[in-house]
Amino acid sequence: MTKERVTIQDIADALGISRNTASKALNGSKSIPEETRNKVIKKAIELKYKQFAYLESESKLSKKSGNIALLTENLPNTSHFGSALISGLEKRISSEGYNLSFHIVRDIERSTLSLPNNFDAANVDGIICIELFDMEYSKLITGLGIPTLFVDCSASICYSDFQADVLLMENEHSTYQLTKRLIEGGYKSFGFIGNYSHCRSFNERWTGFNRALAEAGINLDLSQCIVDDDHLFSQPGWMDERVRKMNELPAAFVCANDYLAANFMKALRNRNIHVPRDVVICGFDNGPESVLVEPHMTTVHIYSSEMGIKGAEMLLSRIHDPKQPYQVSHIYTKPIIRESTPNIS
Repeated sequence: MTKERVTIQDIADALGISRNTASKALNGSKSIPEETRNKVIKKAIELKYKQFAYLESESKLSKKSGNIALLTENLPNTSHFGSALISGLEKRISSEGYNLSFHIVRDIERSTLSLPNNFDAANVDGIICIELFDMEYSKLITGLGIPTLFVDCSASICYSDFQADVLLMENEHSTYQLTKRLIEGGYKSFGFIGNYSHCRSFNERWTGFNRALAEAGINLDLSQCIVDDDHLFSQPGWMDERVRKMNELPAAFVCANDYLAANFMKALRNRNIHVPRDVVICGFDNGPESVLVEPHMTTVHIYSSEMGIKGAEMLLSRIHDPKQPYQVSHIYTKPIIRESTPNIS
């Protein structure tokens, strides 16, 4: 007579181990050696135990540990959206048996188009690039033939020629929406803070900003913008100097991110220009700076951790199927209205 139901004890007896060991192995306990866990799962599939009865392969078995390399020019700090993104990414890839290694691309390596000393292409299964916007260096990475994902990328990228997947936060529509709300709130002159050639995300924010102005028939005066390379780190007084050169301020400023917006607000305060009484300001990222400044800053929230998970899934999919069409994905963002932009909702 055929036994109606397979139990954990049956699996344990077939392998000559205790029921407790078999149970822990099926529940993913880290106290059980990988070899033992694989044997238990393989036997569960063979005996068609519960959910394992539906598996036709050994897909549940642990994979050999692999390595995903993260390359960046600037390792994100805790206030950068990339910090939470990396956390979400690491959790997802580790669940698939991959380790995450970090590799800093220095100026000398970027200028000479050379790889970091601790990067060994032969031992890398996939690459993720964050804060890596140099187009020529990006081509060096994609030329390695290793599955690669860029989180943000060069502003001058041509997707049809780019041999990598790209993940971005949604930039254009959220900035367009914020700018449009400012226009509907009665603001009639605008400035933009941020180099729109710095990266793709900044470029898309610039595009959304200008689209809203064009639809409203508002002309942009570039003398009321700061759109060149910033020197906030190398020249501490750089923002103050740029503000002093503005002969006339517009009613509203849209900034490429919160960090730039916070430094711009500080420079305005140094000139006794009050936000929001004299001008209104909004940023992007919903970083810590947005609520540390006074007044609290209108911004755009990025779902950073979720972006990390999505990035991991895109890269894992590329590793498993390298010949699939390349993807460009945007993760929705959410405008957040605060005290730095009154009269809008």
